[in-house]
Amino acid sequence: MTRHLPNDDDISAFRQALQAAGVRRIATNQADPGKPKRPSEASEARRRAAVESNTLQTSGRTSDGRVEAVRPSEYLEFSVPDLPWRTFSQLKRGQTAWQAGLDLHGYTLEEARLELESFLRDAAAQGLRCVLVVHGKAWGTTSDFPVLKSHTNAWLREWPGVLAFCSATDIDGGTGAVYILLRKRGQ
Repeated sequence: MTRHLPNDDDISAFRQALQAAGVRRIATNQADPGKPKRPSEASEARRRAAVESNTLQTSGRTSDGRVEAVRPSEYLEFSVPDLPWRTFSQLKRGQTAWQAGLDLHGYTLEEARLELESFLRDAAAQGLRCVLVVHGKAWGTTSDFPVLKSHTNAWLREWPGVLAFCSATDIDGGTGAVYILLRKRGQ
């Protein structure tokens, strides 16, 4: 099968149609988790509390040891055995609206773990059902695999309040982010 390559007239007509429709070039190809990049006062307070309570000494609920490396574009998914298929299917299709987001870009591994744990605790306390976490796909400076993505995959499997998670749809970050379905209170 031969592929039709557009000529200059076709390309020009296409660009004019896009312009006439009001289509604009996107400024960035990163998901917007709905939170500012700069640390808020609340996150600074959580970080100070974590440091003061000595949780920096790897005493959090999640492991910080070696994890199974995942590929940058690998699709992540996990669910507890008794989660209804329909619920998980809706999550995977991006049909479960996420209510809060966390972007882990720019954090060290330990900072990312603390932020994720704090974020999940806050989400559970607020009774949120679904959240988005952007972990990115970048390789670590000293590793040949995406460190934050690989660790997030492991940490979420260990977190007791997580019923399921899966890579997001393209509009929310694709394989650089995950939707997380949280346990309802009393569940």
